[in-house]
Amino acid sequence: MGDFNESVILDAIRRHPAGLSRVELAQATGLSAQTVSNITRRLLDQGVARESGKMNTGSGKPRTLLEIVPTSRYAVGVHLDPAVITCVLVDLLGTVVGHRSQRTPSGGDTDGTVADMAASVRSLVAESGIDDERVLGLGIAAPGPIDASAGWVVDPPELPGWGRYPLRDRLSEATGLPALLDKDVTAAVVAERWAGAATESRNLLFFYLGTGSGMGLVVEDTVLRGVSGNAGEVGGLGAACSTRTLVDEAIALGVLGAEYTVLDPADAQRGLERLAALAAEGDAQADGIIERLAIRVGRGVCAAGTLLDVDTIVFGGPTWLLLAHRLLATIEPMVARSPFVRATHPTTVLSTTLGENVAAIGAASLVLDQALSAQPRSLLLG
Repeated sequence: MGDFNESVILDAIRRHPAGLSRVELAQATGLSAQTVSNITRRLLDQGVARESGKMNTGSGKPRTLLEIVPTSRYAVGVHLDPAVITCVLVDLLGTVVGHRSQRTPSGGDTDGTVADMAASVRSLVAESGIDDERVLGLGIAAPGPIDASAGWVVDPPELPGWGRYPLRDRLSEATGLPALLDKDVTAAVVAERWAGAATESRNLLFFYLGTGSGMGLVVEDTVLRGVSGNAGEVGGLGAACSTRTLVDEAIALGVLGAEYTVLDPADAQRGLERLAALAAEGDAQADGIIERLAIRVGRGVCAAGTLLDVDTIVFGGPTWLLLAHRLLATIEPMVARSPFVRATHPTTVLSTTLGENVAAIGAASLVLDQALSAQPRSLLLG
């Protein structure tokens, strides 16, 4: 209970960048003034929080404000994407302070790839000059399907040769850091609620468009993962897509030449960039490919947004950022026109503010979220 209450206080302070006084913390959390005082004293002693100034209330002495110390703790995030492996180091507020990326090796040498990932993680931390004791752990975002409880990736479609692989434990052993594994779209939505465009929303949907596509879901401030950790597949909503699919369609229609044929997931980016350029230049067929994608995605997010009754829809991922302006031009009006989405409340449609590394930032945010956010399930007695 004590750990839970401490997380409640930390979460409340984190969500108010301007700072909160002890009185406001008691009001916001429902905890007693004495409990708040005891917890904030511990947080100050640990260096996780600090006094940031005074607030005049009009009567009585000014109240002392408390804020998070971003540099007090850090987390590492790794995103295993079929095209690129990205590592980030973030501070306690989710701000990226270090970054590395490399093309994902082909050929299925899983142990060799994990060794490279571990070397990147170690170098990232070492180059930062941060004391290892301030690194809370390592989060891993991977394409589905995954076995969340065992920490395995399970035959990812665009990662041939990986089969059933104990990625979480192997990477933890290689880095010496405690590790978490989650689906990449789930990690992305955690990033948005921790440090992105949707920190104020308790009900949101994140649509990720990269090598593949999927949705991350939050309802009443709880991330939905499903029975096996694989929630978020969008094929049943007609919104499934991959960069390879778009490029293949463009080649089949003669919009792109055979030189853009995708032999490896990383190859698709070149073709996609050319497709986007052609659409921007007024090529009707190129624009039609993107328009059809926008309609499929728009229908999918409207259906999911209605089902979950969300107030915020965020889009992101490397492919999204390349096509964002064109896709939003179609999707945003679709959401606005949807009679079910707009019936009782407005629905905000946004692009991520976290850039193309949102899934890697989300992987690191998984660690921050587990360590520092209030987790009601932690109150269950075993």
